[in-house]
Amino acid sequence: MKKFFELLSKYFGVMAVVFLLLGLFTSDKWLWVMGNVKGVSVMSMMLGVIMFGMGTTSDYKDFLGIFKRPKDVFLGALAQYTIMPFLAFALAKLFQLDDGLTAGLVLLGTCPGGTTSNVITYMSKGDLAYSVTMTSVSTLLSPIMTPLLTFWLIGANIKFDPVGMFLSILEIVILPVALGLMLKTFLPKVGETVASYTPGVSSLTICLILAGVIGASHDAILNHFGMIMLVVVLFNLFGYLLGFAAAKLNGLSWKKSVTLAIEVGMQNSGLATGLSKVHFASLPAAVIPGALFSAWFTISGAVLAWVCTTYLNPYFGKENNDDTSKNENVAVSA
Repeated sequence: MKKFFELLSKYFGVMAVVFLLLGLFTSDKWLWVMGNVKGVSVMSMMLGVIMFGMGTTSDYKDFLGIFKRPKDVFLGALAQYTIMPFLAFALAKLFQLDDGLTAGLVLLGTCPGGTTSNVITYMSKGDLAYSVTMTSVSTLLSPIMTPLLTFWLIGANIKFDPVGMFLSILEIVILPVALGLMLKTFLPKVGETVASYTPGVSSLTICLILAGVIGASHDAILNHFGMIMLVVVLFNLFGYLLGFAAAKLNGLSWKKSVTLAIEVGMQNSGLATGLSKVHFASLPAAVIPGALFSAWFTISGAVLAWVCTTYLNPYFGKENNDDTSKNENVAVSA
């Protein structure tokens, strides 16, 4: 059974594409993901499972990393919450997206990084300790930064409740992460056992969310697919490039620059999709950017890791002044 869940985690990218296609061509089979059980959103519960997995594969020391490298972490958080929100807003304006797609794209840009970035950083031979710290810090900041930036960028034109979004993030993100972290800290043997399964469970859960969102938005996606897919690809690739540029302009080493590029370019698309469904319920198309991003960034991240390890690192990655962590036990969540 453990091997099965390890395979789910290992082939997450392939699964994401498969479930995207399943959502498109068998859309009615996945609509339950968008429903409720006794008044509680199924998707919100699924996101809670994913974030709990992040907690079980984290360590309280990850959240204290800011004290070890405050300048680098501050730069990472600043890049995360400036580059992607404003890039999303600029692309929405440039491509004249409608209100639903604009809301979904901007919300995707204001969400924190997901822990898939930790996996891609490890595969790219970047600074894993820096990656985990940045993901942890951006997640802790998200209850404030995500609703604040979303309201600032689109609140004048698209109405939503930023306070309600703040509470949603506390429920969906902070509480489950805290529970997972507490389990690992106070019941380490149980936490270790659970952590061996949560990456695979998280991968499968993300794929189910992806199929559900795609299925529920089947017609809208087909109507907008070419344009919004182009926007999502540009959003991700420019995120990588601008994140890398920000790192090099501030004198970071090659490994940290690659890490910052990945952290900036990869968003927590599952969270963005869930928040879009709840807080932009009157705009069904708002879930589309996050759903397509879930499938796309797993592909782009794998390609980036291959390019880095095969071509770039041998020439540019010779500086070894980074205290790169060897911890390989990282949850896969978007």
